[in-house]
Amino acid sequence: MADARSSFFDYDVTRLFTDFRFRPFDIETWLAVQRRNIEAVSQANQLAIEGMQAVARRQIEIARQAIDDASTLFRDLVQPVSTDDRFAKNTEYAKQMLEKSAGHSREISQLAAKAGTEAADVLRKRCCEGLDELHQFARQQSAN
Repeated sequence: MADARSSFFDYDVTRLFTDFRFRPFDIETWLAVQRRNIEAVSQANQLAIEGMQAVARRQIEIARQAIDDASTLFRDLVQPVSTDDRFAKNTEYAKQMLEKSAGHSREISQLAAKAGTEAADVLRKRCCEGLDELHQFARQQSAN
């Protein structure tokens, strides 16, 4: 008498996929979307690099200016003046350096923030476009 129970190997695997509807995937559309994504990332990277180069150039300018200011200070220090005059000059110099440092710090942070914002805006814009494309693609697929 044959055993009525079926084994795992007797199962028809093709029955799993009978209700699966295969909708053809538009590879050209997908490639175009990915191309635009890569272009956006490339553009954002370029903006970020240019921004950081601007920051580096400005930092070099600030360093050169600081060296010039320091050499001027040392020239003034070797000049014979009264103690009161030296104290007044040093105090004024310290005040100027603090104000310059604060201004330079603000300027550098604004340059860096601008670079980051520009790069992020490119990526944000592309993400919104990509979501719109996905929404449009889903509408087309549901209409078919």
